[in-house]
Amino acid sequence: MASESEPFPERQTRIRGMAATIFYELKVHAPFTLFGTITAFAILWISLSVEASRSIFDTLFWILHPLHVFLSALVTAGMYRLHGPGNFLPTLAIGYFGSIGIGSLSDCIIPYAGELFLNLPHRGLHLGFVEKWWLVNPLAFAGIFLAYWYPKTKFPHAGHVLLSAWASLFHMIMALGTELNPLILIVIALFLFLAVWVPCCTSDIAFPLLFAEWGKVKTDWKNSMHH
Repeated sequence: MASESEPFPERQTRIRGMAATIFYELKVHAPFTLFGTITAFAILWISLSVEASRSIFDTLFWILHPLHVFLSALVTAGMYRLHGPGNFLPTLAIGYFGSIGIGSLSDCIIPYAGELFLNLPHRGLHLGFVEKWWLVNPLAFAGIFLAYWYPKTKFPHAGHVLLSAWASLFHMIMALGTELNPLILIVIALFLFLAVWVPCCTSDIAFPLLFAEWGKVKTDWKNSMHH
């Protein structure tokens, strides 16, 4: 944390360093996100080959999406605890909105946008924190509380990227009909990559780090006012 006498140029340098860290993390996570997309596409191919029932994917979505929210809350709150002031209420708010808001964007909203773009016959927007509020919200809070007492971020982030890719896939599979063509498969792959890469890295990295830096600046300003 910067001291109360930290010069403004040095504080600017610190902020630029944080921005560089965010862009670096987005870059290094792109290959792993691509791997998650490829595994999701393999699942799609296998499921179409065996003509699996749509109800199976409905069940899988409602298993993976809540788990994704739990790991997202764990990582987002953990990042804020490790790099910010770490007070409980800000950790709770950042962990919740980072996991529920951005997790819903990743698993539900972006896949639904893909379904609309492709005009899939069974398209529908499934928001976990509304439809199954009794499951998704408690898991988000569980991840936040665990991160507050034991903030770790590396393994949960890797795990939740895969969970997000698979949850996003199952959201889109539920909307598929019997007619498939190469264009549909390409668009699904594109939306899966976007659904995971930007929201997940934003939730895990950019979102908590921005609030962590703002909290440090606010704390520095308060300290300077008291001297």
